[in-house]
Amino acid sequence: MSVLSGKGALVTGGSRGIGRAIVERLTGDGAEVVFCYEHSAEAAEQVAKETGAHAVRADLGSREDLERLFAEAEARLPGVDILVNNAATAAAQKPIADITDEDYERVFAVNTRAVFLAIQWAGRMMRDGGRIINISTLNTRVPAPTLALYCGSKGAIEQFAKVAARELGERGITVNVVSSGATDTDMLRGANPPEALEQTPMYTALRRLGRPDDIAAVVAFLAGPDGRWVTGHNVNATGGLFV
Repeated sequence: MSVLSGKGALVTGGSRGIGRAIVERLTGDGAEVVFCYEHSAEAAEQVAKETGAHAVRADLGSREDLERLFAEAEARLPGVDILVNNAATAAAQKPIADITDEDYERVFAVNTRAVFLAIQWAGRMMRDGGRIINISTLNTRVPAPTLALYCGSKGAIEQFAKVAARELGERGITVNVVSSGATDTDMLRGANPPEALEQTPMYTALRRLGRPDDIAAVVAFLAGPDGRWVTGHNVNATGGLFV
């Protein structure tokens, strides 16, 4: 029997990159998975076809879409056992002086409010012994110019996890964060020039960029039975990036 057989999981942002690898890993480990996507319909359909997961289009900046996503998860899963808050936007990479109200509202709606509401929903719906995992970033410890909104929005979800771990611990629910380093995704390549990506492996102990399945493996550990005694932690999945 697979380690996650009989478990139900919701993964946000599961059509590409790290989210796709997480969906592939959790379904491979036996879980039934619902995942959401916003724009990548063709990619989402392919993931659903290959894994048996169910895709739901949702704009995580919309509370109405979030509520519909939660309803779909409740209807299609055998129960809510795993929540992976992966979806995020890295939009509005600007100096603080140039950030607009609209930039601020959009980034925090997707990266922060949606995660808060998902944890709130899971706290009500999740079966005892469940797992909540927030995907964050090395950049909350290694900030860079133009990343104020991204770093700030991700820092908040790290704090949400610490508090939720203490609130939900009596039910055996663990809450953790996985902070990825430089992981080879479309988002990383779109935000960095090729020369920077070529140099980054020199600053890691393992001398390469991360792969989405590297992050998915850490998520799978925390989501599975062997992660039962780990909660309230931020696991740095960076390949030993020197900071």
